[in-house]
Amino acid sequence: MRRAVHTDCAPAAIGPYSQAVRAGALLFISGQVALDPATGALIAGGITDQTDRVLQHIGAILAAAGASFDAVVRTTVFLADLADFPAMNEVYGRYFSGPAPARSTVQVARLPRDARVEIDAIAVLPRGE
Repeated sequence: MRRAVHTDCAPAAIGPYSQAVRAGALLFISGQVALDPATGALIAGGITDQTDRVLQHIGAILAAAGASFDAVVRTTVFLADLADFPAMNEVYGRYFSGPAPARSTVQVARLPRDARVEIDAIAVLPRGE
């Protein structure tokens, strides 16, 4: 059984997908980019600002599912330019305590709305539901 998880504190899906889907004890968070949830516009700023906003969205989705960053076991980071890796990594490191989740980071040709970074995540949740 699976169910969608949604929060108004993260951007609404801009296509036929959910912000996140809970399946048993697993939460699959769709890739998040640095959109303003109120306007749907990409926020101003560079990789540091965008990474921080993306992780705020992921945190809001985790909270909506009754979890925190400590529940995250896997992420994928998509960067428009791998030269942004050190700055992204510095912000990313502020959100996760040890042990850090497993992660892949890749450079892509283009991201939605010409964002600099997109991150998705998988978390393990309490069995409550």
